[in-house]
Amino acid sequence: MKIAAACLLLAASASAFAPSNMAGNRVTQLSAMKDDVAKIGIAALAGAVAFGITAAPAEAITKADRDQLSYLQVKGTGLANRCSEVIGEDSITPKSGSRLTDLCIEPKAWAVEEEVGKGGKTEKKFVNSKVMTRQTYTLEGIEGSIKSEGGNILFVEEQGIDYAPTTVQLPGGERVPFLFTVKELVAKGNGASFKPGFQMGGEFSVPSYRTGLFLDPKGRGGVTGYDMAVALPGLQSGEEGDAELFKENNKTFDVGQGRIEMEVNKVNAGESEIGGVFVASQPGDTDMGSKVPKKILTKGIFYARIQ
Repeated sequence: MKIAAACLLLAASASAFAPSNMAGNRVTQLSAMKDDVAKIGIAALAGAVAFGITAAPAEAITKADRDQLSYLQVKGTGLANRCSEVIGEDSITPKSGSRLTDLCIEPKAWAVEEEVGKGGKTEKKFVNSKVMTRQTYTLEGIEGSIKSEGGNILFVEEQGIDYAPTTVQLPGGERVPFLFTVKELVAKGNGASFKPGFQMGGEFSVPSYRTGLFLDPKGRGGVTGYDMAVALPGLQSGEEGDAELFKENNKTFDVGQGRIEMEVNKVNAGESEIGGVFVASQPGDTDMGSKVPKKILTKGIFYARIQ
């Protein structure tokens, strides 16, 4: 009996992530992504967007419902890691001096670019991965100014919990850490009003996964610690020996570049709320300069308020 119930529960949770026919319209609108996201190809992006749109959480909760809950009612439920849902298909035209507040970005699926071999040939493809981080990977409380540029909305991110260290695992068992973030995001829209179908996107900075104070297993760090691996003196007796371990010894704080595309599909003018889906592409961890970063593709939902 327990096995049958578990199977039914698994089937129900899986059905929430199954692609639906309604995703086709959104796929076409978001397929014109630039830079890193554009390089993954139209087919890969179409699948990513379709997944992001249909991956709505079960038992969606609005901000009004969330505000009625106490700390003890939220504790241990995972609600703190979820973005609020929006009900309505209205339109909001921001006024001069308006701000985008309470921006919440909740990932639903992750993919890592890998070289996949088939028939003696290798090609780069995005491979679905499993999140290993506990429920602390959602960005929350982000806010910034809303400006007008050429009659279109321009959002400039300023502050908030705009980064979250996250680790995903590939099917083969390899774990890929990265700093999920939208720091210094400048997103340009395609209209003057927030309404279903409104899109905005832009680039953001991706700081190093680790800071300069981090020490590796050999005690080496960016601004502190040893400047070489003390346990391997034989390899570092001269310039030739040190060249082999140069990247490991010389730690760097790498700042990468990412891009995000967002589309609004729900607007509640009465509560000044908007919600929708997003697709983001960014580099992963470089281990402070010693590794080539992998490209991470993230899909999910977002929520925000207009003030």
